[in-house]
Amino acid sequence: MSCWMPGCPALSMCRGLAALPIACLERAKDLKTRLGILLHKPELGHKTGSSSKLQLGSRRRDSSRDVLEWRESFDQLLKSKSGVNAFHTFLKTEFSEENLDFWLACEDFKKTRSKTKLAFKANRIFEEFVQSEAPREVNIDHETREITRKNLSGATSACFNEAQAKTRTLMEKDSYPRFLKSASYQDMSRQAASRGSSKRSHT
Repeated sequence: MSCWMPGCPALSMCRGLAALPIACLERAKDLKTRLGILLHKPELGHKTGSSSKLQLGSRRRDSSRDVLEWRESFDQLLKSKSGVNAFHTFLKTEFSEENLDFWLACEDFKKTRSKTKLAFKANRIFEEFVQSEAPREVNIDHETREITRKNLSGATSACFNEAQAKTRTLMEKDSYPRFLKSASYQDMSRQAASRGSSKRSHT
């Protein structure tokens, strides 16, 4: 069986690449490239979907106490993976998720040990979140932005500390209180409290 059409189902049956027409080779190369892009496409660990309504049912592994502890402090929220997911979903409804993404990127950056990778990641984070008119520019003052820019010349694990602290304070003072008052969190909190009461009544 000959293989002369792009996308021919007999492609896998062809005896050798040398015998294939250019059209088949080009088609196979294109498909391989597209598949590679799909397989290596980065996914954010905290991506939770487009729905702004958080559902406790999808997070059965979380204890009721965990959900209720998020309101104790911003630190408690950030220590919880599911808490970060819920907060990120809320920030998306306010179009300010870049603040949390920047904070998370900085946390990951601090764990980098290789000096070469450190410099590469530092420039990537700066270009994406910090520099003026960056694609996902965070809300920090000009002075902090310039300090961070100078830190890149000798990148260390601490070069984003000031910018990260400013962004964290902004989230804690501004977005976090609104998150706790949101219908999404209130619903999760009520369900968690109800589950907790139900467990106590059966003990």
